[in-house]
Amino acid sequence: MIQFRARTPRWIIQLIDILIAGFSLALSYLIRFDLNTDLATIQTEWAVLSKSILFYFLLKFFVFYFLKIHKGLVRYTSTQDLQRILIANVSCSLIFLFSSIFRKNFLDEVYLFPMSILIMEFIFSLSFIVGSRFVIKLLYLESIKSNQTKENVLIYGAGTMGMITKKTIENDTRNNQVVLGFVDDNEKLVGNRIDGITVYSSSKIHELHQKLAINKLIISIRNPNPIELKKVIESCFEVNIAVQKVPDPKTWVNGELSPLQISKIPIEDLLGRTPIALNQKGLHAALHNKTVLITGAAGSIGSGLVFQLMRFNPKKIILLDQGESPLYELENQLRLLETTTILEFVIGDVRSHHRMENVFSTYQPQIVFHAAAYKHVPLMESNPSEAMNTNILGTKCLVDLSLLNKVEKFILISTDKAVNPTNVMGASKRIAEMYAQHKNAMGTTKFITTRFGNVLGSNGSVIPLFQKQIENGGPITVTDERITRFFMTIPEACQLVLEAFVIGDGGEIFVFDMGESVKIIDLAKKMIQLSGLELNKDITIKITGLRPGEKLYEELLADEENTKPTHHPKILIANTRENPVDLSDKIEALINLFNQQNNEEIVQKMKELVPEFISQNSTFEKLDT
Repeated sequence: MIQFRARTPRWIIQLIDILIAGFSLALSYLIRFDLNTDLATIQTEWAVLSKSILFYFLLKFFVFYFLKIHKGLVRYTSTQDLQRILIANVSCSLIFLFSSIFRKNFLDEVYLFPMSILIMEFIFSLSFIVGSRFVIKLLYLESIKSNQTKENVLIYGAGTMGMITKKTIENDTRNNQVVLGFVDDNEKLVGNRIDGITVYSSSKIHELHQKLAINKLIISIRNPNPIELKKVIESCFEVNIAVQKVPDPKTWVNGELSPLQISKIPIEDLLGRTPIALNQKGLHAALHNKTVLITGAAGSIGSGLVFQLMRFNPKKIILLDQGESPLYELENQLRLLETTTILEFVIGDVRSHHRMENVFSTYQPQIVFHAAAYKHVPLMESNPSEAMNTNILGTKCLVDLSLLNKVEKFILISTDKAVNPTNVMGASKRIAEMYAQHKNAMGTTKFITTRFGNVLGSNGSVIPLFQKQIENGGPITVTDERITRFFMTIPEACQLVLEAFVIGDGGEIFVFDMGESVKIIDLAKKMIQLSGLELNKDITIKITGLRPGEKLYEELLADEENTKPTHHPKILIANTRENPVDLSDKIEALINLFNQQNNEEIVQKMKELVPEFISQNSTFEKLDT
């Protein structure tokens, strides 16, 4: 194997370049005479050439030295190095040309070099010097990769981003990847060759794995079709092909892709969701120059709503949360953004009527997004009084103040766990929904409820839990092999909330199309694959049993509910049963039980308010008999 020195002496590079120039000149003369010369011809030409050969080599040496074509490390030859070589050779040829003209007209009426020689010498000299650089660079790249195990790679996306990714991989001397082809959904590209490699159909992943021994697929397409992307990823998983993704070009440093930026794909890409088209005009009209209050602003949905809302230039956003540290972190993020919207960061507890009264009188919000809530099922099952105090009393406090202050719209963020609840958390959210609906006709405020399932990557969701368990070497804990959940991404959830806000006329419970439910154990297996690990070899899955109040399957509609469509295909309106006339009195009685701290009495009262609340895997099951 060729061994390369860390740094070749510069004089050797200069000598090689001069020898290449001399060889180019000799080759030019040979070609001029059709490679067929006799001794007499050589002697005649040498008689002329001998007077200028020293000038030739001296000029080449000084021009090459002055333009520093020998300075760059040959194994790292760049376009800037090639540019200097080109300028050096052009400069030499032009000086030779003008010198020939001068000699012909003012000295001995003989050209320094014939014009044909000058042209050929320029072409050969440039080609051989550039070629020598590339030969050395290729030999160096092969030498440093020869001891590494090759990793065969496909690039998903045969467009500009795919080409940039290929070049980035090939120019990175630290990796051992070999790009064997592109895959693309565009059948018109299939079968063509781009930059020397073939474009294959994205439906042929299995065949390509067998034929080319593919180890990895890199997604390098800006706006892939989510459904096709999901199919490609799942095809890769079926044959244990690792999958990575190139980030959006907006995140590239100085517009250039770094190999280190190519990373594992986010779990969101496995949902296969089509992008949501928002009613931009309607949202701008509804939010422009308005004052908006967001409770739970430092949470996953709350903070996601902040970023979405700022696109529509509200006059002011009040970000309310009781968590000091997460609100501080959100403030630091938002302060970096350029916006005309005034941002107010307020520490406060939605359960404190006096504090909330002060917030409403100080800022006079016109729109309220209520995202503050306790949401962890097992914890709330152990602490029913706190679930009731935050999810019911907190909502009641904000609903009453919104009515009193003539807020235009109040949007309650609810959950699929409020449907046929089997736990205290779900029942508390259902009662909050009922109270908001009940108050809708009692003033000018329009109360709107949005109900959706689990949000990928939100605080406390399974994704961060699984990621932490994988980082710690496992095991991943799943409560039951059969358990399923509906999932959507944070941006998707926030966009649908905004869409429901625009179309809501008050009193509705909007249900979002969550797609197909996902088995949690399948999600865990896919996350293991995304991390480049192998199930039961690198990491295991442990079944721990259902937690208190946990369902096997979530629902978005109760048995007595049905839906009617809206203009948005992903949003439906749930038709719910009528609330009792004395609902406010019953909720007030429930809230008054807080001081007694009698959990069984609190849960019993919840079951009276929500007859479909049947506890599962809980100490409160005895209250249902």
